[in-house]
Amino acid sequence: MTMPPRIARFAAYGAFGAVLLFVAIFALIAYVAFPRSTGGIDRTEAAVTWIAVGLAVLALIAVHVVVGRGLLDLAHGARRDR
Repeated sequence: MTMPPRIARFAAYGAFGAVLLFVAIFALIAYVAFPRSTGGIDRTEAAVTWIAVGLAVLALIAVHVVVGRGLLDLAHGARRDR
């Protein structure tokens, strides 16, 4: 059973769209974790938060790009090896 090319194309675009969502979520977390002079998180904890969330977001982006490219290849008629 194979996936129809139209569905594969839409799924690939969805995977690439998710990348934009991940970037937006990271930007929101980076903004919230920014140290302020009135209190809250300090510089060290902010840096740890940015690095930890950034690495997780980069991993999610990498997976979605690989899956999206595979789906686009499938939509263009590339053969899938088992």
